[in-house]
Amino acid sequence: MPNYYDVLGVSRKSSEKEIRQAYRKLTREHHPDVNKGDKGSEAKFKQINEAYTVLSDSKKRSKYDRYGDNWSQRADMDETSGRQGGTFHWSDFQAAAGQDNSFFFDAEQDAGSPFERLFNHRGQRPAQARRPAPPTEKRVQVTLDEAFYGTNVVLDLLYGRRLEVKIPPGVDNGSRVSVAAGEGQRGIIHLVISVKANDRFQRKGKDLYTDVEVPLDDAILGGEISVVTLTGTVALTIPSGTQNGQRFRLAGQGMPTLNKAGNKAGKSDQRGNLFATVNVKLPTDLTPEQLEMFRQFREARINNVNQATD
Repeated sequence: MPNYYDVLGVSRKSSEKEIRQAYRKLTREHHPDVNKGDKGSEAKFKQINEAYTVLSDSKKRSKYDRYGDNWSQRADMDETSGRQGGTFHWSDFQAAAGQDNSFFFDAEQDAGSPFERLFNHRGQRPAQARRPAPPTEKRVQVTLDEAFYGTNVVLDLLYGRRLEVKIPPGVDNGSRVSVAAGEGQRGIIHLVISVKANDRFQRKGKDLYTDVEVPLDDAILGGEISVVTLTGTVALTIPSGTQNGQRFRLAGQGMPTLNKAGNKAGKSDQRGNLFATVNVKLPTDLTPEQLEMFRQFREARINNVNQATD
């Protein structure tokens, strides 16, 4: 996985402003609309957005600086360990388990397995027969960008083993990704996905919702505004007479379909929609001439209403 600072071409000491400037420059250079059909530029654009998502957030950036590529999983593990308290000593476990240290994925062990000896006073056989342990569940949290593009997470297993698992594009809260980490039922790990809330977008299934500011004159006369999506920005034509709160649909700018054959986040025909809700922005700091124009407009409007009622 590339270093996020290298992706944006900045140093670890760069300010938020410098990071933001680098991001804007690179997204313009590698935007898919500018480099149509260029797979390398498309992959670079994804890396740029992923890097900026982390480095533009002070908390995420701090964790990334501390843990590196696995910052999200390692930080969650540290928080969980801090809440649970206590310390597990490997030497104690090794004494209970024996020198072979095999206890995690062996479905054929009897009731006197090292794992049970550890929690049953080291070798004391339980009164009733052991029931097979259910598959393991692990909770994994991803960002909305990671849910859009898909990502890889690394699981830390026993004896220093590590397992990289691919999270497919389109996952949502409650999605489950199963992976075989060993033999038998005990070797199955179910990853239960949760998606972090996003400041810009709200998600409902495959559809995304966002608010866009529209200047008053564009709402009255019509115009064109830029709408931020998960793949960059797109132009939206605003018709004249657009009302505050009016909603526009941007087809194919939502989330990809999970587990669809040949599914790729970059193909808009396989994605949901993005709904942009207009927030008309009133002008401030008007000049005397501009205020006079609004007074004349109001007088004309009032006269038209009076004439219509006569």
